[in-house]
Amino acid sequence: MTWRQESSPTMRFWNLIKAFEDRAGYGILINTSFNVRGEPIVCTPRDAYRCFMRTDMDVLVLENLVLEKGDQPDSDPLEAAAAGVFPLD
Repeated sequence: MTWRQESSPTMRFWNLIKAFEDRAGYGILINTSFNVRGEPIVCTPRDAYRCFMRTDMDVLVLENLVLEKGDQPDSDPLEAAAAGVFPLD
């Protein structure tokens, strides 16, 4: 599907693609499922964070929040989540 600026219901998606094109040289995004082989598809911010921390991904973007792997705590985030300390949900 070709996404045109004038057909965008909000400028947010258009701006995302344009920013990606400006940085990478390609104005394209691919929609794919977010999961790891053998795991269910990510459905919540907690699922996304868990998958992010257990894989080789470098960056996770949730809405306006950008998380870089190197900036995350060394402790197991699932322990914090199990204790109910998880502000993303």
